[in-house]
Order: sequence, then C-alpha cells, then structure tokens
Amino acid sequence: MTKLMQTDLSPDGARIVVNWKKFTPGSSVFIPAINTRKAVEDVLEATGLAKKDLVIRVRVENGLYGVRVWRVR
Repeated sequence: MTKLMQTDLSPDGARIVVNWKKFTPGSSVFIPAINTRKAVEDVLEATGLAKKDLVIRVRVENGLYGVRVWRVR
C-alpha cells in the first residue's frame, strides 16, 4: 500500500493525488467524493490556502458526485 502524503486527499478512503503546484489562480480541480465536507478539509490542509482564496461547489460531473474547487487568489 502506498503511503498517503500530506498533500494527497482521501475523503472517502481512496487516495487522490493532485499536482498542487499547478493549482494556480484561475484553475480548478474536481474531487470525486461522497464525504464532501472531508474533501474540502483535505483541500484546505493540502494547499495551505484559506477558504477566501477558493470557490467551492458540491456538484455532479460526468455522473460522479464530488466537489469542484476553483482557486481565485
């Protein structure tokens, strides 16, 4: 089993790896997750950004439930 890194997400127990260096202002990422609250907590912890720097929406995309996060600052 691969070790979960601090910058990885795991809102539902499955490891999600995001290249946070490319998560620049104006970009977005979709995190498929049932536990959307935990997904948001994981994003905030992994990025070190404040909530005011992000726009967060719970959505269904391509049949998957999750969270779309846009970086605005």
